[in-house]
Amino acid sequence: MTELLIDPNIRVWVFLPIIVITFLVGIIRHYISILISSQKQVELSQIQDSQAMIRARLLRENGKYLTEYSYAMRKSFFNHEEYGYFKAPKPVAANPTNPTAMLSEMVKGNFTNVLPMVIIGGWINWMFSGFVTTKVPFPLTLRFKPMLQRGVELASLDAAWVSSASWYFLNVFGLRSIYSLVLGENNQADQTQFTQNQMSGAAMAMPPDPKNAFKAEWEALEICEYRNALKDVEMDLMIRIAGERPKE
Repeated sequence: MTELLIDPNIRVWVFLPIIVITFLVGIIRHYISILISSQKQVELSQIQDSQAMIRARLLRENGKYLTEYSYAMRKSFFNHEEYGYFKAPKPVAANPTNPTAMLSEMVKGNFTNVLPMVIIGGWINWMFSGFVTTKVPFPLTLRFKPMLQRGVELASLDAAWVSSASWYFLNVFGLRSIYSLVLGENNQADQTQFTQNQMSGAAMAMPPDPKNAFKAEWEALEICEYRNALKDVEMDLMIRIAGERPKE
């Protein structure tokens, strides 16, 4: 592999400017997201239903650590033939999901997150094309070359070197702690926050009429058999203690 000596001017005119540009773009994206975002309205019944689904799933997964009476009592709360939570009729939400509002939120998210990253990434790739900015302090295999050396196609170059384009993408996903210190925990500058917001919020994902979801969870809880995972745990503990006790 070829050994390189980086010109000190690269640190001043390439390495640091990419960090500053990425940071400032994140700050601007945070405040633009605040200005164009709209308050999401969630029905109380949707939150209640989503929490009930989560509790039922946790009961199926961890009910083996409860006593038989406690498990049966919780299961009856959900699956009782007459008064069970999943059997009781549920009114349809007054404000069903608006496709136009969902599409508008998706467009806003792409405008404030995806579009700036594509534009700034393309500009940096054009402005600082062909530069090698830094080197990671540990050896890497050749599999990392396409990820760390975008725009620099040199087969003889060590995989530990980082190109300018790759350095930008590393900053996009690596400035989370700095954004948290400057803007707080729940900020919109973090690029990964957009993905987390799309995946989180189970209450928002609940349909206005949750009959099908309740039926599936009722069936899963109905066929779930109780098995006490703590049966004879006292005896097992005494045997283990007796086995570890030193012989006189």
